[in-house]
Amino acid sequence: MEAPDFWENAEQAADAMKEVKELKTIVERADRLKTSFEDMRTLIDMAYEENDAELVGEIEQELKGFEEEIENLRITTLLSGEHDSGNAILTLHAGAGGTESCDWASMLSRMYQRFAEKKNYSVTVLDSLDGEEAGLKSITLEIKGENAYGYLKGEHGVHRLVRISPFNAAGKRQTSFVSCDVMPDIEEDLEIDINDDDLRIDTYRSSGAGGQHINKTSSAVRITHFPSGIVVQCQNERSQHMNKDKAMQMLKAKLFLLKQQENLEKESDIRGEVKEIGWGNQIRSYVMQPYTMVKDHRTNEEVGNVSAVLDGYLEPFCNAYLKWSHRKH
Repeated sequence: MEAPDFWENAEQAADAMKEVKELKTIVERADRLKTSFEDMRTLIDMAYEENDAELVGEIEQELKGFEEEIENLRITTLLSGEHDSGNAILTLHAGAGGTESCDWASMLSRMYQRFAEKKNYSVTVLDSLDGEEAGLKSITLEIKGENAYGYLKGEHGVHRLVRISPFNAAGKRQTSFVSCDVMPDIEEDLEIDINDDDLRIDTYRSSGAGGQHINKTSSAVRITHFPSGIVVQCQNERSQHMNKDKAMQMLKAKLFLLKQQENLEKESDIRGEVKEIGWGNQIRSYVMQPYTMVKDHRTNEEVGNVSAVLDGYLEPFCNAYLKWSHRKH
């Protein structure tokens, strides 16, 4: 950074600054752990010297925090995928079940936004479609922050809710499904050949809040890629042109991931993921009645406090998924 020509290339300089920031964060965390470890040793020596049993509780508290921080730091070493350190684009689609599923989609949307808040990530709604009576039929969130994709990639799949529905007068237990799609927000230009004849580009009026400008023109853009069946849409940007650019970027990233997945399947001869939003395909169940439990069916990670999870407490599931997928590969 002290080199005279460092600022001549603004893009390279920004990348270097980002890398410096990431490295500084790691070093600072290691330094904090070293200090914490030394503080505990001092407390232990004091407890022995003064034969002070009251210090034991304080030492145990320090140790608990120390072990948690060590584990968190260890987890970050598993974020070694190509796009793990970058931003994420997360899309939710309500499954069969009408209003109940739309309500479940809006609950999940809030859960991811609360998780992002706690991580100091920024969240932008790129696209959303309201349910007819309540909730959301679909929503796309752009989540920006360090390791956002690395932590959230394990959320990809079908999420199942079991509860007594507030929309059911008979008070029966009901099961709803929502699919979650997570992709990296790849900003560099990917070399992916897309034939214009394979695309259908539709424009429509943006829905939802956005002030006067957003609803006056058909600036929202939906792109359908016929060979893959991929549909992407964006209504957040101010102009149709900007929305189209963002949607094309999302399409390229999805096709890039699809190609990677196909290569992986060829190498390991594994079957692709089942895409149907329904029974038997869920990655995680959130049960509110007759007992409370959130269980991930891949890692067997369980949390009994459903309210905490729906309020953004996703760390146990993110961490368990990273460990599980690391062992798997």
